[in-house]
Amino acid sequence: MDYLHTDWAAMTRNDWLGVFFAVGTFVAMVAVYVMVFNPRNKDALNSQGDMALRDEADYNNSGDKK
Repeated sequence: MDYLHTDWAAMTRNDWLGVFFAVGTFVAMVAVYVMVFNPRNKDALNSQGDMALRDEADYNNSGDKK
C-alpha cells in the first residue's frame, strides 16, 4: 500500500493545478453526460443533430429556421 501513498505536503503549485483541473474536468464530463442522456433533453438535442450540414442562410444564430 506504500506504493499508492501521496506526499501531499511535497506537492507543488503545478501539482495542485493538475489535480484541480483533473477533478474539474471529471465533474464537467459527468454533468454533460447527465444532460445528454436525460430523456427530457432528447428532442432538443435531436433537433440540433444536423447543425453542421445546414446552410447559413436558412437558419438564425439559435438554430431555428428563419
